[in-house]
Amino acid sequence: MKNLLQRIYSYLDSRFMLSGLMEFAKKKKVPEHKHSFWYYFGGICLFLFILQVLTGILLLLYYSPSVDSAHESIQYIMSQVKFGWLIRSVHSWSANILIGAIFIHMFSAFFLKAYRPPRELTWITGFFLLLIFLAFGFSGYLLPWNELSFFATQVGTDIAGTIPLIGKHIKTFILGGPEVSGATISRFFWLHIGILPLLTVVILGIHVLLVQILGMSKPIGIQENEVKEVPFFPNFILKDSLGWMIILALIGVLCVFFPWEIGQKADPFAATPLGIKPEWYFTFMFTTLKIVPSRIFSIEGEVLAIFGFMIGGILLMLVPFLDRNAARGRRSPVFSIIGWIVFLYIVVMTALTYLLPGL
Repeated sequence: MKNLLQRIYSYLDSRFMLSGLMEFAKKKKVPEHKHSFWYYFGGICLFLFILQVLTGILLLLYYSPSVDSAHESIQYIMSQVKFGWLIRSVHSWSANILIGAIFIHMFSAFFLKAYRPPRELTWITGFFLLLIFLAFGFSGYLLPWNELSFFATQVGTDIAGTIPLIGKHIKTFILGGPEVSGATISRFFWLHIGILPLLTVVILGIHVLLVQILGMSKPIGIQENEVKEVPFFPNFILKDSLGWMIILALIGVLCVFFPWEIGQKADPFAATPLGIKPEWYFTFMFTTLKIVPSRIFSIEGEVLAIFGFMIGGILLMLVPFLDRNAARGRRSPVFSIIGWIVFLYIVVMTALTYLLPGL
């Protein structure tokens, strides 16, 4: 058996240069210090994305993207397919945990100033990955075609429709018509399984390549005697894989005790249920739009809030070029304070959505 494995390895090594990759992994060093815990969230995000791909492929074997059969196919997966309920629950729970991990990864990189030169492009590709995974969440939410997802999509696209001049055109393009319909579920399905995965593979590949080339950033203010270099393989990989196993165990517990619900089939002619809201990662924007005054300086409050989110997103993407102190290797307390304000704003607005549902 040992000789067989050696022959297989020798065969693959001569074609894929595995020994060279192993040597690179052994020589590659990772800084270890009191903040290095936050490094592992990048690996957790990658692990959860792989889990999404694997469970998504299995769901594709049975899912049918049409108004007449989408909800029924989910019911069939949950009740008739062996372990179908588990695969769908893993897909849904891991999607939510993935977006949460991306937010943690983004804020930890922000506060540790990991965006400073020469890692500007690493930050920008990470920002685009955040947008892509939010689009994954929005498009995938409609696919079960249940009551909650139908009306949440309607609310979300109505918000996009309030953008001056181009809002109605954007809404029509997203929905494939004036309202949520069969054309919408078809568009969302192909966006979810075709366009977004392709974009993810390209941008994620660039992001991981930049991390490998440039290495991991050391936080500003950490002294050299407080940092030790550890081998990427096997030291860092073993700790990273431990994080993956913990996350997998958490997902398993959630799936067993809180399996993802099917919900009632969407009825486009029914009245919008009370308390309808989007998925948790959009609720801070949703609640802001609900509490913002109808008019601010003679401008519609919703329009102003949407422009505020757009400008905030652009500034977040460009923060490596705006934070000149971090670029020079100095602390930048102003940006840190702004970061904490944004973080607390997101947390508070999300919490208000669930604590005060009638807001």
